Amino acid sequence: MSKTVGFIGLGRMGGGMAANLIKSIGTLHVHDPFPAAAEPLIKVGATAHDSPAALAAECDLIFLCLPFSPEVRTVMFGDNGIASAGQKNLTVVDTTTLDRTDALAFAEEAAALGIAYWDCPISGMPFRAHDGTLTIMFGGTKEAFEEAKPYLENCGTDIIHCGPLGTGQAMKALNNVIYNVNIVALCEILPLAVSVGLDPDEVARVVTSASSRSFASEYFVPRMMDRKFDSDFAMQDAYKDIVNVQKMAVEKKAMLPVVNAMVASYQAAMSAGYGAEPKSSILKIYEQALGVEFRHKD
Repeated sequence: MSKTVGFIGLGRMGGGMAANLIKSIGTLHVHDPFPAAAEPLIKVGATAHDSPAALAAECDLIFLCLPFSPEVRTVMFGDNGIASAGQKNLTVVDTTTLDRTDALAFAEEAAALGIAYWDCPISGMPFRAHDGTLTIMFGGTKEAFEEAKPYLENCGTDIIHCGPLGTGQAMKALNNVIYNVNIVALCEILPLAVSVGLDPDEVARVVTSASSRSFASEYFVPRMMDRKFDSDFAMQDAYKDIVNVQKMAVEKKAMLPVVNAMVASYQAAMSAGYGAEPKSSILKIYEQALGVEFRHKD
């Protein structure tokens, strides 16, 4: 690994990824619009820059981890963006979760400026970003994947080459929609279990150990029981995965009745005012319908 590496976006996911990178490669150029986010990395040897352009002028490989498409566009092509540095032979690996069509558009615009852009979304909670155990889905050429893989291995344990440009975003969206279906099933069924007289604590034991056990149940059911509807990704921020899959379904004329039912529950929860809360808050609309709560007994 001989490239000069930069990392832009040092939030809950990017901060952990950048910390693991610098442990391995010894030096890292970093930027975040909130300078305080860079301080833990500066303490271990990172060099902070005040703009994406300043960072790009020093690097030939840059990783992005940003909230949404508008932030990616600004960092890539805005004033003092990466492109304005005029750096030759620059590669950008974007771990942001995006609409697949946005990733393709960014790549086309970047290529016209001599910049290689590849989509590379990640899956896992912030603790997995910090532990270096993310699942990472790369969309791009085999050569680009092999070039990025040694760096990505510092951030994840499952590094998948999904195929050409855009397939990383497709894989991430499809995986997350399966996960969303699982969460909605829990949110529908758990209030029903309470309504028919089952002990919530015993229901929790079953759905986290028996045939319905899943990552969704193991992670969210204890939080539902404790009424902890914070500290996780907001429903409204994760909605982009649904949009991605809906576009793919239209393109391929696919029938997705279960996914459509999940989307209806998701939209109902956001309409009820829970959009800023985690997906587990979908539980509340089904609790309210039955007049029960899924929680520990007093």
